[in-house]
Amino acid sequence: KIMKDKYRLHISEDGLPQSLEEPEFYTGIDEGMTKFINSTIRSGQIIEYDGNIIIIGDVNPGALIKARGNIIILGTLRGVAHAGIDGNDQAIVAAYNLQPTQLRIANIIGRRPDGEIIASGLPEVAKVYDGEVFIEPYLPRK
Repeated sequence: KIMKDKYRLHISEDGLPQSLEEPEFYTGIDEGMTKFINSTIRSGQIIEYDGNIIIIGDVNPGALIKARGNIIILGTLRGVAHAGIDGNDQAIVAAYNLQPTQLRIANIIGRRPDGEIIASGLPEVAKVYDGEVFIEPYLPRK
């Protein structure tokens, strides 16, 4: 309950899905072409790329980011992000702070719950588990 409330994690009452018990991060995601953008993406801007996108800056509300691969934001996501636009449900969306108006991976749409969001202070990663988009803090393994 504490993890769910504090970090807005989706945790099953029956325990974690098997895919969460033994994390194999980013399996099925291949290296590929990557577009780097070194600026904040403003409202009305659309960024689309046939590979991965890395944004060094924020994505403001009203902005749209679409990638066939992963979307990594070294800042805050407040706009719309769609990773895996070709149906790749292994794609991820990661940011220092995920506050999207809409977040989509493959054909699965997710968004933050309404209400106050308590920041974890850690970067966050959105990925698909069992047909749903989950947002979790990024906890690097040592």
